[in-house]
Amino acid sequence: MQYSPLGSSQEQVSRVCLGSMTWGIQNNQQDANQQIEYALAQGINFIDTAEMYPVPPSGKTYGGTETIIGNWIAANPTRRKEFVLATKIAGSGLSYIREASLISGESIIQAVDASLKRLQTDYIDLFQLHWPNRVSPHFAKHWPGRISFSQTETATEKQQMLEILQALELCIQAGKIRFCGLSDDTPWGINTYLQLSEKHSLPKMVSIQNEFSLLHAKDWPYLIENCVREDIAYLPWSPLAGGALSGKYLNNQVPAGSRWSFEQRQGIFRNTPLSQQAISRYVDVAQSHNITPSQLALIWCNQIEGVTSTIIGATSMEQLKENIAAFAMTLSPKAKSDINLVLREFPVPF
Repeated sequence: MQYSPLGSSQEQVSRVCLGSMTWGIQNNQQDANQQIEYALAQGINFIDTAEMYPVPPSGKTYGGTETIIGNWIAANPTRRKEFVLATKIAGSGLSYIREASLISGESIIQAVDASLKRLQTDYIDLFQLHWPNRVSPHFAKHWPGRISFSQTETATEKQQMLEILQALELCIQAGKIRFCGLSDDTPWGINTYLQLSEKHSLPKMVSIQNEFSLLHAKDWPYLIENCVREDIAYLPWSPLAGGALSGKYLNNQVPAGSRWSFEQRQGIFRNTPLSQQAISRYVDVAQSHNITPSQLALIWCNQIEGVTSTIIGATSMEQLKENIAAFAMTLSPKAKSDINLVLREFPVPF
């Protein structure tokens, strides 16, 4: 297993991050225990979760994934130091989480304390903002005209961000969290937080996790260059585009028990005619180079300059083993060329 620094924190994290959002619906406690044990045995030292997990989120399952991880930690207290644990505070929009309120200094304190209790740990290594208070161009809102940046006042946004940083500082001083990071944000969000941190001597955001895959490469090159220049760890989520790049949803198939068989909060927005065409082509490329479609997508993601650690998830041990194995593989020049031909033809398929 290879490792990279988690941005300016200099904490060394594995190039693979074990995602957990299926634990609590598609996977149970025993499944999660097996995945954690296997991942740690493979040298993975980075686990990501969120207060709103499992997905699809609901009031009935809210906090369930953190609770599952907490049960494992409680059963293995001496092993907590073996991995970097990351979780996220949900933003506005979910009525059962702080009445759908915006992220504020007060909600940061509340969320950190609640996550610590569910996770049964004394500290969280990386505490992230799951999405910003303003609407950002994520979750299929990246096409021009989908959102308006002028709907909120810049001064108001900055004041909210300052309050968030001040609360994160209090949590760090109290030993509840070690580092803080972003998710589903933009270059403006990154740079504004950095400016506020420097101006007010507050914690620096050390990472950002955004959707990034062969079907959704919009962060390259502009946001990723921003991360490289400012020493921000870039953590791709959904590198398999919600499992689509495995090829299992081709021809509009939806296998029983798969992610797409569950109702999705944002809808199955990645399933478009262009996506189907692109995936079919990537499957052909993978087969021609004797690797699985999932491995092709993961190897490609891992070799992008600026990527720190790729967040993977699996609903079976077979999937987990296949996916982790990809990070010991490399792409030949011919494979890279074949991938680039498809990427150029289908740069934004959904």
